[in-house]
Amino acid sequence: MMKRITTATRTAVLCLSALAAPGSHAQDPAEAEEAAEPFPRVRIETTAGAFTLELFALDAPLTVAQFLRLSGSRFYEGAIFHRVVKDFVIQGGGFSVDFQERAVAETLPNESGNGRSNVRGTIAMARTSDPHSAGNQFYINLRDNVALDPRPGRWGYAVFGRVISGMEVVDDIGGRATGPGGRFDRDVPAAPVIIERVLRVNQ
Repeated sequence: MMKRITTATRTAVLCLSALAAPGSHAQDPAEAEEAAEPFPRVRIETTAGAFTLELFALDAPLTVAQFLRLSGSRFYEGAIFHRVVKDFVIQGGGFSVDFQERAVAETLPNESGNGRSNVRGTIAMARTSDPHSAGNQFYINLRDNVALDPRPGRWGYAVFGRVISGMEVVDDIGGRATGPGGRFDRDVPAAPVIIERVLRVNQ
């Protein structure tokens, strides 16, 4: 049975993640202070345009820490949006233009029970049927997809941020023509949409 994450739990987990994010070394004080920022922002620049995210570090501390770590190491540069389903989601961060898989060893505890819902414009972690298998792939909701939220006895998909500017770019990607590509038999944009940079931005 899932338990809703309380404020006290969020604070405790955030403190732990600031000291040692999964699969990484302990952070120095400057890194810990950065990790404690409640709503860090990142700008994702793609070949289709740019959009900015506000991340929910208090609600999904482990997920946000991993996303920022991967962004800071330039992991996402050159990755594509490999799955685009009109009026549903755009998904990326897991494959290069030539469909070579990008994956990380550090999977995440599922943080879907944090009170955040899969509504239009939110970003969440993609995963397999294993609720704790999310690592680096993410998706952005093109509409309210509350069926992806947790329910009693069932894990959901962890929302960890939202688009605060550039949603028109996300919608443009979501409306692109799709078909087969690489290992996928459908939902791949006919013209690749490539992540060029992911940058931290000021509040």
